[in-house]
Amino acid sequence: MTELPITQRASQIQPFHVMRLLARARELEAMGRDIVHMEVGEPDFKTPQPIINAGLAAVKTGNIHYTAATGLTALKQKIAEHYQHTYRVSVNPEQIVITPGSSGALLLSLACLVEPGKNVLLADPGYPCNRNFSYFLDGDVKAIPVDASTHYQLSAELIAAHWDENTVAVILASPSNPTGTLINSAQLQSMVAVVDKFNGVIVMDEIYHGLVYQQQPRSILEYTDNAFVINSFSKYYGMTGWRVGWGVVPENYITVIDNFAQNIFLAAPTPAQYAALAAFDAETKIILEQRRQAFEQRRDYLLPEIKMLGFNVSAEPQGAFYIYADCKKITMNSETFVEQLLEQAGVAITPGVDFGTNKANQHVRFAYTTTLERLAEGVKRIKGFIANS
Repeated sequence: MTELPITQRASQIQPFHVMRLLARARELEAMGRDIVHMEVGEPDFKTPQPIINAGLAAVKTGNIHYTAATGLTALKQKIAEHYQHTYRVSVNPEQIVITPGSSGALLLSLACLVEPGKNVLLADPGYPCNRNFSYFLDGDVKAIPVDASTHYQLSAELIAAHWDENTVAVILASPSNPTGTLINSAQLQSMVAVVDKFNGVIVMDEIYHGLVYQQQPRSILEYTDNAFVINSFSKYYGMTGWRVGWGVVPENYITVIDNFAQNIFLAAPTPAQYAALAAFDAETKIILEQRRQAFEQRRDYLLPEIKMLGFNVSAEPQGAFYIYADCKKITMNSETFVEQLLEQAGVAITPGVDFGTNKANQHVRFAYTTTLERLAEGVKRIKGFIANS
């Protein structure tokens, strides 16, 4: 067979290990095994019924055509109202682009900034698409090791220390994946000031803003007009399979973002955009708040339980639905550990290698995206597995 050419970037972009684990978990379930899923970052709740109803109503009209490349005007206006109501921030709806999931918004944003020879700063551990999209655009990545001393977040000092003449942007996330930690107001303002000094740009992941416990998260738009903000209807709004997200872009990028969107996506799925209009309705908000409280209860149950099993959590999650745990007292090979845990105990969790190289072999991520009863069953199985190892 003739060996066909493949680009260098293809070798740089690594797969999600968690997806391989999920595929194996599905195989085991097909064989009759019962698997406790704590691996994939997908809410177990179905899409709220008001959103489903709005999507069905749109489809029934038969009027499902392309929207403008940057999305439905009505949905952009709803999102702008959301920023005004939630953060007291005025956003021009023209700065909002509706995309196929938050990944679409991330790709468009980085396409404005990253090119060969340029680099972006990001935290290690962190969400893998952040680095992979930079590689996809033939840019470089400077992954900065972070730990509990900064709540697994970058800081103004770390950004200043690692910024060089080829750095164009820094990617932040609050709450973060995989740690669920927040960047507080003072830290955020300090980082904005440092990046402004270097004439750089912040790309801010606010995807988990609705899933924060005990405090109100602050949007970076409260402190700067020069950031790209990434958000999604997937996590908080429970619309993972609908594939619709959004970005807020600085005003001088509106035209180029529109051009990119036209050529790369054409538009986000039309039925999903109409469905998302109902995400901000009062009826939907009641459902979403109940779910937020359920996730908080799950966190409050699982966190002490896994500590008693021997995992160390040095920075407790303040949002999202993840716990990033040090497993060195149990194993120094988290990849092998999670594979054996799945095969022998029927519990699926994620190895640290999915999120970077910073002590990845001694970390695992738990996603509390299943019921309290199933979490308790998972804890029971993990305890037995560790005892017998």
